[in-house]
Amino acid sequence: MEILRVAKSGSQRFSWKSILVHYIGRKLRLSNESVEFRNPKWFVDGSPHIWLPYTQMKTEPLAVPVDKTLGTHIYLSDGRKLIDGMASWWTACHGYNHPHICGAVEKQLKEMPHIMFGGLVHKPALTLASKLVKLLPSPLERVFFSESGSVAVEIAMKMAIQFWLNRGIKGKHRLISFHGGYHGDTLGAMSICDPEEGMHSLFQGALLSQHVVPLPKNEDDLKVFEQFIEEHVTECAAVIIEPLIQGVGGMLMHSPECLQGISEICSNHELLLIFDEIFTGFGRSGQMFAMEEAGVVPDIVTLSKALTGGTVALSATIASAEVFDAFLSMDDGAALMHGPTYMANPLACSAAVASLELFEVEPRIAQVSQIEIWLTELLSEARALPNVKDVRVKGAVGVVELAGNLPIDWLRRRFIDKGVWIRPFGNIIYLTPAFSINKADLCHLVESIIQVIEEMNSRGDARV
Repeated sequence: MEILRVAKSGSQRFSWKSILVHYIGRKLRLSNESVEFRNPKWFVDGSPHIWLPYTQMKTEPLAVPVDKTLGTHIYLSDGRKLIDGMASWWTACHGYNHPHICGAVEKQLKEMPHIMFGGLVHKPALTLASKLVKLLPSPLERVFFSESGSVAVEIAMKMAIQFWLNRGIKGKHRLISFHGGYHGDTLGAMSICDPEEGMHSLFQGALLSQHVVPLPKNEDDLKVFEQFIEEHVTECAAVIIEPLIQGVGGMLMHSPECLQGISEICSNHELLLIFDEIFTGFGRSGQMFAMEEAGVVPDIVTLSKALTGGTVALSATIASAEVFDAFLSMDDGAALMHGPTYMANPLACSAAVASLELFEVEPRIAQVSQIEIWLTELLSEARALPNVKDVRVKGAVGVVELAGNLPIDWLRRRFIDKGVWIRPFGNIIYLTPAFSINKADLCHLVESIIQVIEEMNSRGDARV
């Protein structure tokens, strides 16, 4: 019909060949326009120059271009809307673009976007430090700011080692961590991650020598752990653990009693205890901090991820009074020699203050409790699926563990097709949604997981 309309509009001036050329050309232009719509110019121009994290750039499909976020949704450049099941690696605990946090950042941007934190301080940083100390149990009272979780862990490691040196005890230069643990991607942090984890195994020859041991699960395990401590205590400065949930190591969960036993052993053998609450902190595990459920107070705790509500990069390493006091001296060499350039960035600190204020006025912890109930109910159906090894829920964390490695690229594409953003890794499919998510969206996320697993099982080998 379109060809006939073109012919009728100018039959005296166009040959049938020219009419066909016009028609085909128009279709090509429309096609190119649609491609341009799915892949905007900034995406086409920039993609050849970007290096993405955890990505084999030669083989993995192009990343998905995003135009905006709002609440618990991600809006793609091609017009599609996805329910976010990950809260941007667990950071956007309040959902995206919360007006209270955005307003605080906008106000701070006009007043002072940044100032060095060496010899100068500012209201957002000190207000945030006060708020964090009030939230944490005594004697955690000294806050050292940095810009990422990995760096916060590096600082904790330096604090622990120098603590003993400042007290005149030499040789305590190693840390003890646990299989399944993850503490960051910098070289120091990598040295205390699970040594079998593929990303870090490549660097074994360059990493510090640490002790990575099995995580105790019962009384017998704790006895074995204590025996190991007795044999190595003279060379070890601290034990570091992700309390209750080991995040990137596979969303592995352990009991409060495990933490209590480890804490007692550390106390009895003069080892510092470090809690890495970068994943669990700010409500993810069901309490404001995972340490609360166990009733254990570490000597040092690291925080990041949800600290700013998923807005600006910031982390904190918070030490007990005893640890801090070891650095007080007339000797300048006893000071903690660390200072990130963007330490305590005012924009980030303002965002964090606003995020903590939301925990005071909105029912975040109650929402996490409700999410835990929903996830437990909704994910129970997955237990009966073939190849499902385990289903586990803790707070606002839901995990489906499958037998064997997964066809990751295929899974990601299928989840997008179903209107959800879920990014599996290894052999697990997991949800860590914003605490503000509603039941309908959470149901859609879980239903998508179950449907895609069923599709994967029906394929046999789902690798594409």
